[in-house]
Amino acid sequence: MISIDIIIVNYNSTNHLLRCLRSIFDDLHEVPAKIFVQDNASEDNIDRLNDIFPTVRLCRNSCNIGFSKAVNNALKISTADFILILNPDTFVVSGFFEPILEYMERHPDVGIVGPRILNNDGSLQGSARSHPSPLTAFFGRSSALSKWFPSNRLTCQNLLTTRSDGLNPMEADWVSGACMLVRRETLNDVGFMDERFFMYWEDADWCRRMWAKGWKVVYFPRISIVHYVGASSEKFLFRPILEFHKSSYRLFDKYNKPSLWFLKPLVIAGLSLRVPFRLASNGIRVWRGRHNIKWRPPSQSE
Repeated sequence: MISIDIIIVNYNSTNHLLRCLRSIFDDLHEVPAKIFVQDNASEDNIDRLNDIFPTVRLCRNSCNIGFSKAVNNALKISTADFILILNPDTFVVSGFFEPILEYMERHPDVGIVGPRILNNDGSLQGSARSHPSPLTAFFGRSSALSKWFPSNRLTCQNLLTTRSDGLNPMEADWVSGACMLVRRETLNDVGFMDERFFMYWEDADWCRRMWAKGWKVVYFPRISIVHYVGASSEKFLFRPILEFHKSSYRLFDKYNKPSLWFLKPLVIAGLSLRVPFRLASNGIRVWRGRHNIKWRPPSQSE
């Protein structure tokens, strides 16, 4: 029988994590599974986890070692045929495990598969994407231009989920690390996650390396998870935004052609200018959320 190891990296998202684990146990049924939780020094009473789920293997890191390093630590002790990497601020929708494992068993050339990912309001997240480019900052999943003009040509080229029929598997350049199923056989061939990415873009890098070694990356919309985006990072505005932009540059630098060396200062300048705008935007979003304030256009009398 196919076995699966499930790896979850937690950072101050323990309430979400407990709900995530319940959804996993409710859907596993007879699938043999081990669950590894790498906790990056959370301060929201992570100790209660083993009181509720005593079979979960909890590792408490003494500090926040980052997402990719925490995943790799769990990969080193996992043994199953397949590894599911899952964010703590998610829950799996009923009927998740059997179809995705069956698909991977029937398609031995697939290295990574990612499911359909929904926001908590039921809307679709752009979790299948093309390789990042300088335009990704303006037309990526969370960009303002993509939210205001979701059907524009550049956004549609970047967010491959818009091409999916919602049923059939579809090849993608990369799928979101919020939920990805990885074939163990690929680890010897491709290697673990690149730990230079503290958080963000390690999934895009890993998928790119999969393709380079001949492994396919597939978006599998027949099954779903729900993802509460930023459940841990929204509490700490500066660090995640800084790490996002640092990882963006690392990804660019890793795959930029040597002949295009002159683009580096332009990219650094662009990312540096983008940071304060993202800080301001996220600060306003979190403040509105805490005060339950929604923007509305002014009336003619105002």
